Amino acid sequence: MSHSISLRDYDLTVAEVHHNLPPSVLYEHAIRYEKNASIAENGALVAYSGVKTGRSPKDKRIVKHPDSEADVWWGAVNIPLDAKSFVINRERARDYLNTRERLYCFDGFAGWDPKYRIKVRVICSRPYHALFMHTMLIRPTKQELDAFGKPDFVICNAGAFPSNRFTAGIDSKTSVCLSLEDRELIILGTEYAGEMKKGVFTVANYFAPKRGLLSMHCSATADRQSGRSSLLFGLSGTGKTTLSADPKRDLIGDDEHVWSDDGVFNIEGGCYAKAINLSPESEPDIFQALRFGAVLENVVLDDDHTVDFSDTSITENTRGAYPIHFIKNARIPCMAGHPTDVIFLTCDAFGVLPPVSLLSPAQAMYHFISGYTAKVAGTEVGVKEPSATFSPCFGGPFLVWHPSKYAELLAQKMKKHQARVWLVNTGWSGGAHGVGKRIKLAHTRGIIDAIHAGTLAGAKTQRHPVFGFEVATSCPGVPPEILWPRDTWADKAAYDAAAKKLAGLFIDNFKKYEGGAGADVRAAAPIA
Repeated sequence: MSHSISLRDYDLTVAEVHHNLPPSVLYEHAIRYEKNASIAENGALVAYSGVKTGRSPKDKRIVKHPDSEADVWWGAVNIPLDAKSFVINRERARDYLNTRERLYCFDGFAGWDPKYRIKVRVICSRPYHALFMHTMLIRPTKQELDAFGKPDFVICNAGAFPSNRFTAGIDSKTSVCLSLEDRELIILGTEYAGEMKKGVFTVANYFAPKRGLLSMHCSATADRQSGRSSLLFGLSGTGKTTLSADPKRDLIGDDEHVWSDDGVFNIEGGCYAKAINLSPESEPDIFQALRFGAVLENVVLDDDHTVDFSDTSITENTRGAYPIHFIKNARIPCMAGHPTDVIFLTCDAFGVLPPVSLLSPAQAMYHFISGYTAKVAGTEVGVKEPSATFSPCFGGPFLVWHPSKYAELLAQKMKKHQARVWLVNTGWSGGAHGVGKRIKLAHTRGIIDAIHAGTLAGAKTQRHPVFGFEVATSCPGVPPEILWPRDTWADKAAYDAAAKKLAGLFIDNFKKYEGGAGADVRAAAPIA
């Protein structure tokens, strides 16, 4: 059982505080006290986040403070809030929590490397939120918990209570506000658990670069013999999670990592996977991980409590959270050596980019800052073309510094540890979406395997006339005719026009970052 803890330091006077309860007891509390919570046939706790079933990025605020003001990349991602409004929000959250019969407190770590880990305290009123953070943070041993002391960062989750939209700087009933100086995150007006996870990542994204560490939105695997790692960056739908489930390698983590002077470590103690259309055939590792101790969020159950993973009646963003050790090839502790390879995944629905290209350091920075992928044409009438999506550093919503800060750290670490950087297209070949075909997953896996084996590093390459990177012209197990994309198009002039158009989209997007990028990085732009 948990030992008692006082929350009076936070002006919380509720007598019944449950500290680091085990999952079995959190299950009992969820069934007893949560609205609609239940246990799925697979053993996972099923909980519902209410009205909000995804993150609320427009409602995120960071306190503008003299100590950190010059560090923060202010704008649409990091919207400033004054200190007084933060205090009002905190008071509102505490007032709400003080009306609850019982509170839950979870103390855990962010970061598997003891040298760099952050001590995180989560205070909430829902057992579901406590179990979610039990799965997502690194769970301390009894000795570590006894010696935990003062946390480095506190999440105060009063998400069932709205923010006051007449508070200066707050314009809705939802508010997720962070003070870097108070090291505190206050959540109001949203019960979506992912806000806590990404709040921790945002804090890591601020403090890691301050220490010369690179925090990254990527998955990571490790070679079983050498212990060296490989990083996979990519926006949603590019294959980041699928390709990191590699039976030949150890999993370090699927989403958030730090590259330190000693190697790579996972920030999290768990995984938060999309559950839509999940099946044992498509994602066997994730499917079996959703068992007792895991949380299933916003899913629909059949009459026999079997999860209907195809049901999107609540949301398309159904999720499952589980401890990373539920994945059989996870390496515990989740740490590995320096990367041999850094892989940028893009799903290019325009059919322009090659299946695999080797990037120079300047090109790596350019493509890292760009963070490109493309979505297929939508269902709107008249929308026939794919749409380009750019998210800096493949994690724009969670950056705190200017993207060039992370890109410079990446370039330094790549150079120091001689990591190769690759751009891998998991999208279309032979034409854009609607004309060409999606590159087969087996071919992408063959490319990733060849990268890890080192065979692609010595392969013959050809310079792309528009994008300038070196395109591999042979790869074991991959048909050579698909490696040079222009050759796969029946209409060569149409390919040239599409390549020119995509280059123009890159150039237009990069204009907002030019001021913070060096001349060599600006020169790595494609030719439109």
